[in-house]
Amino acid sequence: MPPLTLRSRLRRSIGPDVDGYYFVLPTVIIMVSLIVYPFCLAVWYSMSNAFIGEETHFVGLENFMYLIFEDDIFLLTIRNTLLFAVISVVVKVVLGLLCAMLLLRIIKLRRFLRGAMLLPFVAPTALTTLAWWLILDPTYSHINWVLQNTWPFTYFDLGPYNFLGEPTLALGSVIFVNIWRGLPFFIITILAGLVAIPDHLYEAAEIDGATTMQKFWKITLPLLKPVLAVIILFSTIFTLADFNIVFVLTRGGPMNETHLFATYSFTAGVLNHEIGLGAAIALFLFPILIVTVILLLRLVRRDSEYEL
Repeated sequence: MPPLTLRSRLRRSIGPDVDGYYFVLPTVIIMVSLIVYPFCLAVWYSMSNAFIGEETHFVGLENFMYLIFEDDIFLLTIRNTLLFAVISVVVKVVLGLLCAMLLLRIIKLRRFLRGAMLLPFVAPTALTTLAWWLILDPTYSHINWVLQNTWPFTYFDLGPYNFLGEPTLALGSVIFVNIWRGLPFFIITILAGLVAIPDHLYEAAEIDGATTMQKFWKITLPLLKPVLAVIILFSTIFTLADFNIVFVLTRGGPMNETHLFATYSFTAGVLNHEIGLGAAIALFLFPILIVTVILLLRLVRRDSEYEL
């Protein structure tokens, strides 16, 4: 009997569907190369004293202990990140739902408005954020000019405001720009969910004498829950890991009051050359994302089981 080839051995051990594994193999290679290996390398760096140009040694949880108990900027970063994510996502959900319901009722210029709504989302982030930097700049700010030269704002003696130089205004500014950029994604996705709701449900509710608010709470919102859960999940992940908006507008300032995990990790790991500390800062985001994903996926699964 001739010796078995590798393909024959695989068929005996795995089964007849060996070709399926060949089709999956390129995806596995890409996932391992671009996701698994960098993540494992980041875990190693986070438990080492890696510094550019110096020998690396294993230090265990020393970086994490330093961040939690000694680094005041990191505690400030946790607060900023949670405020940034929670406020941005909540406002985008509320405004996205309202705008989507308005677009659903608009008949004239419907296509134009739906297309124009995507402009903030499809434009390059760095370019649009740079435009907002000019708008919010204390010297060139359009907002300050309007507040100081337009009635009735002149009556109240408003401005000028240093939107990017005062801690509270700076954090509010980056949150506002994130909402402005991410809102079209919510509007278009929620609009698609509203279009998919059958009209006969609303017609039956009208026959039963339901009001507009009753139809919203009893029909629209329950049927939109799976869609809302998915877009909240993606938006939370993107918002927690946001880097471009904060880095272009404030670079984490003033006085580290707008640092997020991504910007503080970049500052510590790249600008200050402390690779181990930067990796530890970035990995603190991982458990927050895991908890968020588990909660939202459980919500989606529960709603799906209820519909079945």
